[in-house]
Amino acid sequence: MPSSPTRIEHDLLGDKAVPAEAYYGVQTARALENFHISGVELSLYPNLIKAFAMVKLAAARANFECGQFGKVVLGAMEKACQEVIEGRLHDQFRLDVFQGGAGTSTNMNANEVIANRALELMGHRKGEYTHCDPHDHVNRSQSTNDAYPTALHVGMALGNIQLVAEVRELIAAFRAKGKEFAKLLKMGRTQLQDAVPMTLGQEFEAFAETLAGEIKALDTVQGVLCETNMGATAIGTGLNAPVGYAEKCTRHLALVSGLPIRLAENLIEATQDTQAFVLYSSCMKSLAIKLSKVCNDLRLLSSGPRCGLREINLPARQPGPSIMPGKVNPVIPEVVNMVCFRVIGSDLTVSMAAEGGQLQLNVFEPVIAACIFEAQTLFVNAARTLRVHCVEGITANPEVMRHYVDYSIGTVTALNPVIGYDRATELAAEAMKTGRGILELLRERKLLSEEEIASVLDPAAMTGQRPA
Repeated sequence: MPSSPTRIEHDLLGDKAVPAEAYYGVQTARALENFHISGVELSLYPNLIKAFAMVKLAAARANFECGQFGKVVLGAMEKACQEVIEGRLHDQFRLDVFQGGAGTSTNMNANEVIANRALELMGHRKGEYTHCDPHDHVNRSQSTNDAYPTALHVGMALGNIQLVAEVRELIAAFRAKGKEFAKLLKMGRTQLQDAVPMTLGQEFEAFAETLAGEIKALDTVQGVLCETNMGATAIGTGLNAPVGYAEKCTRHLALVSGLPIRLAENLIEATQDTQAFVLYSSCMKSLAIKLSKVCNDLRLLSSGPRCGLREINLPARQPGPSIMPGKVNPVIPEVVNMVCFRVIGSDLTVSMAAEGGQLQLNVFEPVIAACIFEAQTLFVNAARTLRVHCVEGITANPEVMRHYVDYSIGTVTALNPVIGYDRATELAAEAMKTGRGILELLRERKLLSEEEIASVLDPAAMTGQRPA
């Protein structure tokens, strides 16, 4: 077969053939050869690519204002960046998310794609870098060490907005079920034993509230992600950046991204620090713990259908194991559990990568990026899947729940203030021994009148919905 046409580009290591149609250049081509690690390409995380284009657009405008190049180059670079922001050319970001070099390969990938697209827009051929160069124009006044982490901050902030929106939808679905099940009495359980009555609505409202608390944390840490070190260049001293560039670039990045981007006070510290990633990853871990617990509860409450709790029914989504006809498994909560396990594990990777930084730079930011962007993607998909394919279709089994309430010794707790702890304990012991219900024993022993029983064991009173 005839070989594909190429163009020759040159870098520190010498000449190298690059596919003629490629928008990336020689340094991306070398990285494609060097890093065959995970098989996960940058293009799978569009927020990262969009964020890079936003950073390069802000840098171009700041450089123009500082007199670093003219309007023709600026105009072409602006159009090229805007196309990437809108989703074009993402297929040119084929690098593995795992890469050495502290993100240099990714930064150069962005520089080369934007430069070559700008060349086309100016009427030149790809690779004619005299007119628009990946280093001298697209990467001007920058280093990987400020452009890369800034893109990570912006991309994660964009992803967090999507994540929070999707989890809010899930919370709304749980609240809707809380209202639907508001009057369905059931037994609460502690330590997997009967406790005291509650309503199924209260249980689902608690699911919503526990997730809402995590949204507050994610909203708070969003502000930490919006602090960047753009203008720091190599180690935070601003070498090779013109006076005023950092402030101008930060202002333009805020306008381009729509985020409240601000410049870190100490750029040397900010260039070596990765604590924002640690904090954000920790918040996602916390969400994973909460969401996994909710899914555990859904699986328990729906267990059965004949030999489990069977208080609720999850929508049937696929037949069960091939050897057991008629069996339907809770596959949606299961897959969300798995997502949560993955995110919790990734948080440890982020912690270790952050701790591994040395002196003026942390070279492990690529694995931090891989973990966090993957976690955001998984959470967005998992929250939507749980809402659409599970929560919105959950139904209740009121008769099963009422049976548990009627025969549970847990209702005896409500009798403590009326008949005393010792007598209530006697009733509980007899109910356990004989299998009879508490109400039945109360009536047999004539310990309370029907009016007193109705008052003490009123469902609303026992579930805290009005004073007893």
